[in-house]
Amino acid sequence: MKQHITKWGIDPSGNEIDLYTLTNENGIKICISNYGAIITSIQTPDKHGVSGEIALGFDSAEGYLNDDYTNNCPYFGAIAGRYANRIANGEFSIDGKKYKLATNNLGNALHGGINGFDKKIWKGKLISGEGFESVELKYTSPHLEEGYPGNLSVTVIYKLSNSNELSIEIGAITDQATVLNLANHTYFNLSGCRKPITGHKLTIFSQRMLETKELIPTGKFLDISDTAYDFSKSKSIGRDIDSLPYGYDNSYALGTSKGVITKVALLQEEESGRYLEIFTDEPSLQLYTGFYIPEVTGHEGLKYGKYMGVALETQHFPDSPNQPHFPSTVLKQGEVFNSKTIFCFGITAEKFTF
Repeated sequence: MKQHITKWGIDPSGNEIDLYTLTNENGIKICISNYGAIITSIQTPDKHGVSGEIALGFDSAEGYLNDDYTNNCPYFGAIAGRYANRIANGEFSIDGKKYKLATNNLGNALHGGINGFDKKIWKGKLISGEGFESVELKYTSPHLEEGYPGNLSVTVIYKLSNSNELSIEIGAITDQATVLNLANHTYFNLSGCRKPITGHKLTIFSQRMLETKELIPTGKFLDISDTAYDFSKSKSIGRDIDSLPYGYDNSYALGTSKGVITKVALLQEEESGRYLEIFTDEPSLQLYTGFYIPEVTGHEGLKYGKYMGVALETQHFPDSPNQPHFPSTVLKQGEVFNSKTIFCFGITAEKFTF
C-alpha cells in the first residue's frame, strides 16, 4: 500500500490546501483534501482491469472554489455539517432555548449553512497500519458558528484497506449541548463518470421512507412497497425516475442499531462490472440522484450535469431536532459522538439482470 501528500492550492483565506492520496495493492486509489474533508477522487478497476474515476470531483483545488461550482454547490465528496440535510426554518431548541441558524435553502438550513464544514480547512495527518492506509482530519467548530451552540471538536478518519473497503469513522465531542448530523456527500458514477447514473442498478434494504413536504419531514413514515420509491428489490435508477419531477431526494429508514454495522445498499453498473456495497450504523440513507448537479467540467475534462452522479448519504433523519420521535441528534457535554460507514468496492463478471 502507498500514501502521499501534496500541496494542492490556496483557499480564499490564504490557507494551504493539501491533497492526501491512499492506494491499496489492488489498484484502488482515493484522494482526500483537507479542504472540506472532501473525497476528491475514487479510482477503481473495472472488470477488464482498466482503472477509472467513479466519484464526481475536480482535478485541482480551484474547481471547488470557482463561482460555477460554489454558486450551485452540490457538495461533491465533502463532509456535510454541522448538520447534514435540512433543518426546517433554520431553527431548533435545546432545553427550552431557541437557536437560529444561517439559512441557505428556501429559508431552511442545509448541510451546515452558508459556510459549513465543506468549506473549512481541516488539520490532517497520514496514518499507516497493517493492511491499510488512512488519513485523519480534525476540525474545531467554534460556539455559534453558523448559529450552532457549543465548541465542537470533530475527527474524521478515512481508511482504505487491502480488502477494498473505504471506511469513514467520525467522532465528535462538545463543551455544550448541540445538534450534530455528519455525512459524506460523495456522488458515485460506476461507469467511469461517462454516462448518467440512470442505468445503474440500485438496491436499498428498506421499504420505509420519510414523508416530506418541500423536502422537510412531516414526521410520518411511509410504506413504499411496490411504488416508484421502492428499491428493496434491485432495479435501475432510471426505471421510474421520469414519474418524479426532480428525481430522487428521499430519506430511507434503515433497520440499523447504533454501533452495529449493517449492509444497507448495493449499487451496480453492468458495462464496467463495478459494484459498491454500503454498510453503516446510521438510521437513514438519503438517496439523491443529482437533478441539480451543475453543468461543470470535472475530472479529465468530463462534463457533469443532471443525473451524472448518485449520492447515497448515511446519516440521521433531516430536521430531527424538531421531530422528537426521530432518533436524537443532540450531543451533550461529556458524551462522544461516533459513526461509521463502509464503502466496499468490487467487480463481477456475472451478467446483470434488469
